[in-house]
Amino acid sequence: MSIAKKVKIRTKRRALSVRNRIKRDTLLPRVSVFRSLKHMAAQIIDDSAGVTLVGCSTLEFKDVSGDKTERATQIGVELAKRALEKGIKQVCFDRGSYLYHGRVKAFAEGMRSGGVKI
Repeated sequence: MSIAKKVKIRTKRRALSVRNRIKRDTLLPRVSVFRSLKHMAAQIIDDSAGVTLVGCSTLEFKDVSGDKTERATQIGVELAKRALEKGIKQVCFDRGSYLYHGRVKAFAEGMRSGGVKI
């Protein structure tokens, strides 16, 4: 088996492990994170209804300066503000296949500093 195939399998296994842990443990809304090479997006999803409640992306902020980690923190704060407006005070964090490091960690810390409990 090639190295690329092993990495892909490991990534899918990690994402499934995280998702199963979230579904088993809680009935709270889930914060799903997507990270590309340039941008980052996150949304709060109600899995029981299958509906996206709130979403936010770096594409919405054209005039924001700073590196990608700083922008991830700003996205976390903005999503937390939108969530509090909708009455969402506590969520569970679905990092997907991404490791809790760098931009994903900065986003989670931004959500916490914005007032949402993760």
